[in-house]
Amino acid sequence: MTGSGPIDAERAFARAARARRCAALLRRLRGTRGGRLRVYDEAAIARSGSAPLRGTREIPLDAITGTLEPSRVSLFDCAFRPAGAARCRWQRLWLAEHRGHVLPPISVVRTASGYAVRDGHHRVSVAKARGALCIDATIDGVQAP
Repeated sequence: MTGSGPIDAERAFARAARARRCAALLRRLRGTRGGRLRVYDEAAIARSGSAPLRGTREIPLDAITGTLEPSRVSLFDCAFRPAGAARCRWQRLWLAEHRGHVLPPISVVRTASGYAVRDGHHRVSVAKARGALCIDATIDGVQAP
């Protein structure tokens, strides 16, 4: 830490983006697939008939396994490491957390394998980069088609 918030935010983003590139390179060298953020279909979750938990609570970051928004796949990998296009918002959120601001809870939907993010992708990414284990989340129900 340099003591300068903007410089520290830039360095934190550079570390997270570098980790994303290194993970992609390792996957390529190993010849493995994956690495992309999983996209869940809200209609399929609704049809699965699982009883939704609702409310605001703290959930483990490791339980977040994907997203409901296909547009976020290009911004984050499966570990929510950011791409270059997420830089400005990511750094603003990192700086807000660094300064002690309380960020609003993310919005998630319960899936068979954990949770899918509806809103708060950047907050998840920043929390993971800062080493957090849990994050406040509003667990929403899914809307039937």
